[in-house]
Amino acid sequence: MPLELDRDSAWLSREDLDQAREKLPILYVDLVPVRVDERGTVTGIGLLLRVNEDGRITRELVSGRVLHHERLRDAILRHVEKDLGPMALPRIPLSPQPFTVAEYFPTPGVTPFHDPRQHAVSLAYVVPVAGDCAPQQDALDLAWLTPDEARDPALLADLDRGHDVLLRQALAHLGHPV
Repeated sequence: MPLELDRDSAWLSREDLDQAREKLPILYVDLVPVRVDERGTVTGIGLLLRVNEDGRITRELVSGRVLHHERLRDAILRHVEKDLGPMALPRIPLSPQPFTVAEYFPTPGVTPFHDPRQHAVSLAYVVPVAGDCAPQQDALDLAWLTPDEARDPALLADLDRGHDVLLRQALAHLGHPV
């Protein structure tokens, strides 16, 4: 059972968050939801469809901040539920290990990862989900793609902020290099 946090004390006010973003890297998780068969072979990769800050429709991974005093495992569970719904049933190992670390900068071009709001460090995980998933909150759609479909250059071009690089890295980690 996830640690129950007092969200009021774990969340910063908008002003405090903006001030922290100006001075500190913020910790995030980026998650690649996958469906696996009974042998553990990846059969589907979930990508969200959203409208970005520029008004463009883009594909994205599940992602979000880690709260103060929140275990990484709990942050992963919270963001899967927030973006895929309470019935997603993620299967997180006892000791989750990221497949990579992404460093987002507000200045484009420093790394492949860009976030105009802040400098952020993100731990990226592949997360098998076993339950019913549906797009939540501001997500327009959730598409399940085979690994071959996820390697399509046209699809990768639809991913924003460096999520195309993370998806390529996840595919390579899963034995499906692009």
